[in-house]
Amino acid sequence: MLGEQCDMTNNVFADGEELTYKLYYNWNFVWLSAGEITFRVKDMGNKYYISAIGQTYKSYDWFFKVRDKYEVWIDKETLLPELSVREVQEGGYSMYDKMTFDHKRGKIASLRGKSKDQALLTEYEVESCLHDILSILYYIRNVEFDSMKQGDNVPIKIFIDKKKWPLRVKYLGKESHKRIKGVGKFKTLKFSPEVIKGYVFKTDDPMIIWASDDKNRIPLMIESPVRVGSVKAVIKNYKGLKHALAAKVANDVETDNDKD
Repeated sequence: MLGEQCDMTNNVFADGEELTYKLYYNWNFVWLSAGEITFRVKDMGNKYYISAIGQTYKSYDWFFKVRDKYEVWIDKETLLPELSVREVQEGGYSMYDKMTFDHKRGKIASLRGKSKDQALLTEYEVESCLHDILSILYYIRNVEFDSMKQGDNVPIKIFIDKKKWPLRVKYLGKESHKRIKGVGKFKTLKFSPEVIKGYVFKTDDPMIIWASDDKNRIPLMIESPVRVGSVKAVIKNYKGLKHALAAKVANDVETDNDKD
């Protein structure tokens, strides 16, 4: 396992990067188009503001309606979060959580409740190097994988839902000519992040991520089993990349069997 690294220099993303994914849900061996999620990066001077907004399609809302918004302000020098806001509406469940990170004092102030108006303030004593669920994605993209061997693990620490989670991301090696439906074929890096087991995720089958094997390291496809069925996120559009997408080796050719 690689050693823990708190500070991280950003070499992979830039102001204006926008990644949109199409979300699928597998139910009784049928993949259903469920919704979309878009990640955006904005340069705020000495910080990056990153947002992720996801929602189910109206045609899917009858089954399970989702309207989620994640925001984080991260320090440019370390890529550690300073402020994180999570607003979740999933089915009949709603939650608001605004977390302020004080890394020097080892504290997190969480304003949390069913809604912003009902939120209560709680302070937690924590260790160093903690990320939120959104900042960790951009941290991992900056890890240098060229020196890693298949099976190596990257340790990560996330604070979410009132608790610190020490997790690992396992590097599974490279996969060339990975087809990403509707986009093309890519040279990819393959990973398996350890997930927080419980309400959402199963306790066995792993999550798998394929990222572009180039200087951008953008996630191209994510597959994960959940408590009931499985989910998949497939990149639909990308723009504002810091580097040319050199990992793409061919365009996708859709056949009649590929259509939703």
